[in-house]
Amino acid sequence: MGTWKLNVAKSKYSPGPAPQALTVKVEPSGQGEKVIAEFVNADGTRTTTQYTANFDGKDNPLTGSQMADMVSLKRIDARTTERTDKKGDKVAQTLRRVVSQDGKTMTVTTKGTNAQGQAVNNVVVFEKQ
Repeated sequence: MGTWKLNVAKSKYSPGPAPQALTVKVEPSGQGEKVIAEFVNADGTRTTTQYTANFDGKDNPLTGSQMADMVSLKRIDARTTERTDKKGDKVAQTLRRVVSQDGKTMTVTTKGTNAQGQAVNNVVVFEKQ
C-alpha cells in the first residue's frame, strides 16, 4: 500500500521505451486494493490507468489501458501478488509484484504482449514515497 515512484535507472523495459515517469498509488479496498497509475509516457503524453479488485482471481474493469480492459488479482504470499490483465477473454499480460522485506522497494515483472503485438518482458523497480 502507499505511493510508489518508478526508478527508471534500475528498471528494464523490453521492448522500450520506458516511460519518463510513473507514479502508482495503492489503497486498501475491501478484500483487495484500488490502484491508480499515472504515466508520463516516453513521448511526453500522459496516461492514467485505474482498477479496484479483490484478491479472488475474478475479473474487474481496468480503465485507461490500451492493452487490457479487465484485471484479476491473486495474493501469492504476504509480499507477493499476481495480476492478470485481459482484453476480452484473452490474457494480455501478467504482472508479478514483490515488495522488499524492508517495504521500501517494489519490483514488478511484466510478461505478455503489448498493444502492438510485441512480446513484453519488463522488470520495473519502484521506490516507496
